[in-house]
Amino acid sequence: MPFLLVFFVFAALAGISYYLASRFYHGFACFFPNVRFWPILTVFLLLAAIMTLGFGRSMIPFPDGIKHALGLISAYYMGIFIYLLFFVALADVIMLVPRIMKLSFTDYRYFKGIISVAVLILTSITCVYGFINARQINHVSYEIQLENKNDISDLNLVMISDLHLGSVGSEGRLEKIVNEINSMNPDVVCVAGDFFDTDYASIKNPEAAMEILRGIRSTFGTYACFGNHDAGSTNKQMVSFMEKANIHLLRDEYEIIDNRLVLVGRLDGSPIGGYGGDERKELSEFLKIEDENLPVVVLDHNPGNIHTYRGDVDLVLCGHTHKGQLFPANLITDILYTVDYGYYRKNAQSPHVIVTSGVGYWGMPMRVGTDSEIVNVKFVDSKSVAG
Repeated sequence: MPFLLVFFVFAALAGISYYLASRFYHGFACFFPNVRFWPILTVFLLLAAIMTLGFGRSMIPFPDGIKHALGLISAYYMGIFIYLLFFVALADVIMLVPRIMKLSFTDYRYFKGIISVAVLILTSITCVYGFINARQINHVSYEIQLENKNDISDLNLVMISDLHLGSVGSEGRLEKIVNEINSMNPDVVCVAGDFFDTDYASIKNPEAAMEILRGIRSTFGTYACFGNHDAGSTNKQMVSFMEKANIHLLRDEYEIIDNRLVLVGRLDGSPIGGYGGDERKELSEFLKIEDENLPVVVLDHNPGNIHTYRGDVDLVLCGHTHKGQLFPANLITDILYTVDYGYYRKNAQSPHVIVTSGVGYWGMPMRVGTDSEIVNVKFVDSKSVAG
């Protein structure tokens, strides 16, 4: 089955590669009459094969060194591949202009060549910007006003999500992320899922990563829920990692912080490969709070679940969407989700919702039109506001 899946993925990428090779061949033929199609196609197909093997490496018994090399090449090329396709498709639309204007055959050939050069330049600029921007970390703050609940305005909550530990560059950025979190002087640190990048074996040095994460400084500790990528055949190793890194994992469980705040962590409803038999429960099955004056904060990776919460929950913290990660995917996530990024509240009877774009990235180490971020949540007491 894994090999069949790899074959179909490669077949799709090969078809797109043929399209790209064809466009570049016809575009550059006007400048280089002796250029041949097959060498161009061979390069595209080779890169498509590497990309396929790179993203399917967890299903294929390669040595770890080869897996990491394939993952590195495929991650960077995937971003380039996406924007080559985007700009080539856009160029095909632009190419309708000379046909409408009825340019001569010679003029039309050179117009194709100029457009092909423009595609390469635009792709290069976009990808270089995306690779650099993904490594920057923004700080984003929200103020949440709690109504009819105990005052926790002195409690400083810091949230991250979508670290995707094991993805390209994730371990190299880990110390910077921890330092950024510590600079915000948190009382509670929350991780809203996708801590891992599906395959635990993709982490080059787990022990070093644990040591860095143990350096997170907060008054009451670090808490996390699992997302859809924190699953699969290596899920038990992920759980063990969290324990050793001093991160309290909440799997449809809750913790009462300093007798002042109820922090709930949800399992994702669609884990890739499953949680070893564990499945997401209804909130009412495990959440039993005697003191209704305690604020309730829920970590739920996927914002597609926010409609299931009512007024008994005060704040829901989510990730998952990456805000699309790459333009124009952010336009798609905006359509798919009630809120794909930022703050949202349906009405006064509904919980506050914050969706972060994440501190890491999935697949390609790129961000275009979105930013990597750490979120700071400050609580405002409704009584002090009213006064």
